[in-house]
Amino acid sequence: MKRKVHTESEMVKAVQELESGVDAETVARNHSISKATLYNWKSKYSGMEVSQVRRLKELEEENRKLKQMYAELALDNKILKDVIEKKL
Repeated sequence: MKRKVHTESEMVKAVQELESGVDAETVARNHSISKATLYNWKSKYSGMEVSQVRRLKELEEENRKLKQMYAELALDNKILKDVIEKKL
């Protein structure tokens, strides 16, 4: 079964409903998510606006790409160092 991708506004709305006192089970059912997902969203996005959540996701993606790039460059560097050592 394909997982639904929820928008930032859906996540913020669900967290705001939970924080306003609506029962977690009701909020989860209304948004077709598990209570665990709802609590994960709450811990991550509590008190944030939609634009802040969007920016956070952008930064997380950028961070993931930079880590991948670093790993590739570190491997290239190691390979080049090994080649230089063998020539000396």
